[in-house]
Amino acid sequence: MDIQYLLWLQDLRAATGGMFDEFFNALSKFAVEVVPFLPFVVFWCADKKWGYRFLISEEIGEVATGMIKLTVCAYRPWIRSELINPAGDSKVAATGYSFPSGHTLVATVNYGTTIAWQRDRRRWLAVLCGVLIGLTGFSRNFLGVHTPQDVAVGFLVSVVIILAVGAVQKKAEGNEKIKDALTFAGILVVVVSLVFIMTKSYPMDIVDGKLLVDPQKMMNDSFRSSGGALGFLIGSYLDRHYQKYEIPTGAAQLPLLSCIGIAIMFGWMRYFAPATIVAALGSHWGNLIAYFIMMVFAMSVWPMVITKTCRNGA
Repeated sequence: MDIQYLLWLQDLRAATGGMFDEFFNALSKFAVEVVPFLPFVVFWCADKKWGYRFLISEEIGEVATGMIKLTVCAYRPWIRSELINPAGDSKVAATGYSFPSGHTLVATVNYGTTIAWQRDRRRWLAVLCGVLIGLTGFSRNFLGVHTPQDVAVGFLVSVVIILAVGAVQKKAEGNEKIKDALTFAGILVVVVSLVFIMTKSYPMDIVDGKLLVDPQKMMNDSFRSSGGALGFLIGSYLDRHYQKYEIPTGAAQLPLLSCIGIAIMFGWMRYFAPATIVAALGSHWGNLIAYFIMMVFAMSVWPMVITKTCRNGA
């Protein structure tokens, strides 16, 4: 049934001459390449508490996605059926196994947390984010890269994460011992998950003398998300105990400094890390270390720069 649904959407793409392909492709990319920077802007210059909630939810979501994908090891739709022909360069660009949809999960975590944050302040923004969640999930089916169950589970896991993080954050508010315990538990979970994905067995189906899916390539995203999670956990520990960053509300330099910080992170992630650390250490450990550095920068280093610059410019 899931393949039949994707074939129906594929026929719809063909009937419309592919006129919606780029729109849905852009919507998907926006959800995972642009929106994930939102939590840092919130953390640096809008609301530190909500910034933490965004970042915790996002990091848990990324690690959870990798763990589920590498546990289930579900093949992409075009591997399950040769009739599926995904839009654009999806066969090359798509990373990881199919189940669940990482795009849907990341989009729902960030848009959903925005809904929780803004539902009583800016209802129009909450409604827009709800629409974007639905459109992003649908785009994964429309483009032929995920089945309906991939999208549904990605959405459900995100909702559970959003609710759980909100409840735990409320309980841990003002209690550093609980926060430290959660930090150390998080580090342990990430390390155990890495050991798990490196030692478990994977399907090694061969067709016409070629391996259908290389599990080593499927691990890249999990190493990246593990590095990001470890960087966040250690960076947040440093912030809580040493940096104790406070948003310099009203500082004229704050918007520009936030833009510069995002530009540095984007440049590191997209250009400099691949050309240096990843090139030297490989896609697994290179990505882990690169994202670790990026998150420590975001949580500890750049807040120090913001604080010092705004204080000197006051």
